[in-house]
Amino acid sequence: MGIRKLGYVGLNVTDVEAWTGLLGRTLGIGVTLAKSGTDEVALAELDEFKYRVALYPSTEDSPRELGWIVDTPAELDRLTRRLTDAGFTVAEGSAEERELRGATSLRWFTDPVGYRVELAVGEAKVRTAAARPPGGPGTTGLGHFVLAGPRLQEMRELYESVLEFKLTDYRAPGLFFFRCNRTHHSIALASAETASIHHLEFEHGSIDDVGRAYDRAKANDVPISISLGRHMNDKAISFYVKNPSGFHLEIGCAGIEVGEDWVPHDFGRPDVWGHHHADANPFAAPKS
Repeated sequence: MGIRKLGYVGLNVTDVEAWTGLLGRTLGIGVTLAKSGTDEVALAELDEFKYRVALYPSTEDSPRELGWIVDTPAELDRLTRRLTDAGFTVAEGSAEERELRGATSLRWFTDPVGYRVELAVGEAKVRTAAARPPGGPGTTGLGHFVLAGPRLQEMRELYESVLEFKLTDYRAPGLFFFRCNRTHHSIALASAETASIHHLEFEHGSIDDVGRAYDRAKANDVPISISLGRHMNDKAISFYVKNPSGFHLEIGCAGIEVGEDWVPHDFGRPDVWGHHHADANPFAAPKS
């Protein structure tokens, strides 16, 4: 009970057209437009639900909201009390925000690095299936994100102690993976001087879907920032592209699930094979 899954991410973006082009041509992800105040927001359709990524036109590229789906209104009240007891100010989302997200209840607070975190009850199914590229099921949903920033210990306290996520594993000197369901992780936290999303992961149905996305990325000259590979900890096979806002999108499949008997551990090396970085890896272990 409590937080069930990562529901959606809202992004302020300076180039909505470039984003929709990347999503459509490379990933086969459909985009619909909706009104939010005076803005026209682009909603990325990763599955049958209303959206998983919202793109808000802006003069800067930055995360706007990070949305988690909560099981029930009673659990939302319980988590609100836990947040309030921990010193966070929790506010109600507006009717317009609830409508856009397809939620029946919505509350939000600001995390230790300054990002808006939302807790939502309810999701709206608006299609029988998302648009798919030729050859396979393509994207099946929103997987996880990695958040890097200062105040790492406070962020760990928020997710692990207040919101009741479970630590799955970690890698020295400071990268921690947390889960809220059986999926290996829905969020990872890392230390950095300034807050940012390192990457956002889109789940795919099979290695063939990942491979086809890789081919489309190459054909459309999308910058592949981290090559195809398999992670050591969650065993997912994936590659990464640099999106128009400057951070990574991970295109992956086949991540493992874990049970209640899982013991957190340092998984050592980051990858079984592959995942060669085009630029310096900020999470690389220091050389001895």
